[in-house]
Amino acid sequence: MTVLAVVGPTASGKSALAVRIAQRLIGQGRRCEIVSGDSMLVYRGMDIGTAKPTLAERGGVPHHLIDIMDVTQTASVAEFQRLARAAIADVQARGALPIVVGGSALYMHAILDEMDFPATDPDVRARWEAELARVGPAALHAELARRSPSAAAGILPGNGRRIVRALEAVELTGEFRSQLPEPRYALSDVRQIGLELPRDLLDARIAARVDAMWGAGLVDEVRGLEAVGLRQGLTASRALGYRQVLAYLDGELTEAHAREATIQATRRFARKQAGWFRRDQRIRWVSGA
Repeated sequence: MTVLAVVGPTASGKSALAVRIAQRLIGQGRRCEIVSGDSMLVYRGMDIGTAKPTLAERGGVPHHLIDIMDVTQTASVAEFQRLARAAIADVQARGALPIVVGGSALYMHAILDEMDFPATDPDVRARWEAELARVGPAALHAELARRSPSAAAGILPGNGRRIVRALEAVELTGEFRSQLPEPRYALSDVRQIGLELPRDLLDARIAARVDAMWGAGLVDEVRGLEAVGLRQGLTASRALGYRQVLAYLDGELTEAHAREATIQATRRFARKQAGWFRRDQRIRWVSGA
């Protein structure tokens, strides 16, 4: 084994498990380092709402891809793939085992599997983003269907960001694949462990985590990040919890509604994560209860 991946839905305990595995292997004489596969942990200052592991929680194990970007920067899947694979190669070059912990299924697939990304052009994307703002996602989806019916068929009409990406790719290359390819490792000798929990237990953990985030000062964290450009960050501003708090600060939600909306959105995301990971027959599942 040259790469170990720990996956599963949010709040399942992946980060803590990865640290325990690393500490055990280190105790047996094998060097280990952890590579974060969570695209939101890259942002400096986004600590509470991302459940970023503290130095104490990292247990003395070196961690990579944490606190490397400002909130105004964009952590695209392609860029994250490049950063993660470079970190994995760096860990391996020093004779250590990289333990990759994440994240969304898309980002983990991008790190571990063969996945190429279509060409991008900031001017073309900006033009389509302006068009999205002008006509809305439904009309833009209709335009995508006219240009590439196969691409439009795999994208929901309300997913404006993905529609823009597809139109950009179609304009630049003539095609866009809306479905992920069949997973095939791009890295050698990968093993994956997945954490699974009963739904009621996971739901309770998510609610407790969100309550703890609010108690730890998530609203104040978002206020501070807003002052340094959080709203301008295409990726950071959409993070779970952060977008709901921004809506509260804008007067669109009460604070209680923002907290409840964060819980519900996180539960939906966890179900989506679990569904994606369950399709991967290469994962060995263990109980996180």
